[in-house]
Amino acid sequence: MNTLKNNLKSTFLILLSTIIFTGCSDDDNPEVVIQEEVITTLTATLVPEGGGTTITFKSLDLDGKDGPNPPVFTVSEDLLANTTYNGSMEILNETESPAEDVTEEIKELDKEHQFFFQATNSIATFTYVDFDGDSNPLGLEFTLTTSATPGSGTITITLRHEPNKSASGVSDGDIANAGGETDVQAIFPITVK
Repeated sequence: MNTLKNNLKSTFLILLSTIIFTGCSDDDNPEVVIQEEVITTLTATLVPEGGGTTITFKSLDLDGKDGPNPPVFTVSEDLLANTTYNGSMEILNETESPAEDVTEEIKELDKEHQFFFQATNSIATFTYVDFDGDSNPLGLEFTLTTSATPGSGTITITLRHEPNKSASGVSDGDIANAGGETDVQAIFPITVK
């Protein structure tokens, strides 16, 4: 009799556990995992308005941002003072062959991305030219205008994944309140002559 009672008790506990765990399952709404892009190469191409020498900024990090080797930053030439350049970005994943053009993915997922541009020593200012489907800045296309006086400093280009584009200042290019995750950041030493 005791064995039957114990068996019924065990069976009841197993059924109760199954009901509780099944009831708590969130299988109907699985959490969406967003894959972070692998970015090895960032190239900003700057074409001066009115003609002149095209300048490129390039960041190359073939083992990715989490790899042991630091990225290499190059600038093809000095910028000219008091000049506006039309800029465009190309983003690649060169860990694959042929290289994956991440630029296309950023265009497709434009609401989830934004480039930010920062310059030290007031050597340049930036204006967004392209916008996402909600009319917020994207930054694959931009203008860079150099200061009227020669000088030197750095220009930092940052790509944020899932920034808060409605936060204060973000639509003007202020990264301070953007949040999100940095996909790539490149710091270029610049001379304006």
